[in-house]
Amino acid sequence: MRIIVNENVTLTVIRELRRRGYDVISVKESMRGADDTSILHRAETEDRLVVTHDKDFGELAFRHRLPASCGIVLFRLSGEDPSSDNQRVIDVLDSRTDWPGHFSVVTDDRVRMRPLPHSGRTP
Repeated sequence: MRIIVNENVTLTVIRELRRRGYDVISVKESMRGADDTSILHRAETEDRLVVTHDKDFGELAFRHRLPASCGIVLFRLSGEDPSSDNQRVIDVLDSRTDWPGHFSVVTDDRVRMRPLPHSGRTP
């Protein structure tokens, strides 16, 4: 799976995803300071799943109707135990392959998936 992880995703998660064979681009490493629209555009152009803790990506996809067929996974975890949160991110991403075309919200105990709107607009 090809993924772009936002700046708010930990290095622990990035390293583990890479160790498991995922093709991961880290915004921290290659796009530091890029705005969310640029990140989403790159994800869409390179067919990469967006992994983030930033709910602004949902607004870009739904309110602004920017193309996001690549899929967006928003993690809304408790933050009580960073180690458990990191493991949850890894386990959830490992658990399925149907992320493209969906805006998914992951909490400590569930995954909700909603189809993304279609748009011809470019970022």
